[in-house]
Amino acid sequence: MSKIAVIDYDAGNTMSVMNALKFLGYEVTLSKIPEELFKADHVIFPGVGAYADSMNKLKEYGLIEPIKEIVAKKTPFLGICLGMQLIFNSSTENAGDLGVSSIEGLGLLDGVISGFKENPDFMKLAYKSDDLINGMQDAGKSVSQIKVPHMGWNSLNLQNKDSKLFKGINDGSFVYFVHSFYLSAKNHEDVAATTEYGITFDSAVEHENIFGCQFHPEKSGDVGMEILKNFCTI
Repeated sequence: MSKIAVIDYDAGNTMSVMNALKFLGYEVTLSKIPEELFKADHVIFPGVGAYADSMNKLKEYGLIEPIKEIVAKKTPFLGICLGMQLIFNSSTENAGDLGVSSIEGLGLLDGVISGFKENPDFMKLAYKSDDLINGMQDAGKSVSQIKVPHMGWNSLNLQNKDSKLFKGINDGSFVYFVHSFYLSAKNHEDVAATTEYGITFDSAVEHENIFGCQFHPEKSGDVGMEILKNFCTI
């Protein structure tokens, strides 16, 4: 059975990923030591936290070049949530606070990470939703609201019938999200799934040995476990 390594860079959410993989019966190592990561058959790059802080941690631990080497060796590599976002070129998260237009990512795939609240189309819908809620509350009724962060269960619109990550997964399957920033991939052929939340955003990617999920497969029930199993058997 495959040896799985989970990259440890203080970005959070590693233990839930580890527990899911152990439940599936895999040998799992949590490490920030490149030599241990190189020994793995599959590498998972999870994360919950801030983009700039996480890039700084990767630099501090000397993990940027080892990650690029792992990918260059064609080892199957899966980014989850923030881990998927860091795979791409840049993010606007907290960039203004740091006096720059964007924060540089790993650049393993081409694309940018933006905030829902930075998207005019999303904000128009959010404001309409707020107005509607206020009116409904005045009438003593309730109505759902588009909120940031996007938190909870939402469906996948699968884009690639030959996807390795989503083999055996039905189009429209529900998975669990928690995020305020989203991916716009430069190359549509890299997009394995999209999701609707006020706007359409790229929720999963697949390019050769590089895979990514904006959602949390480890928190997505049977569907998520099947996705993890698919990755670990690539």
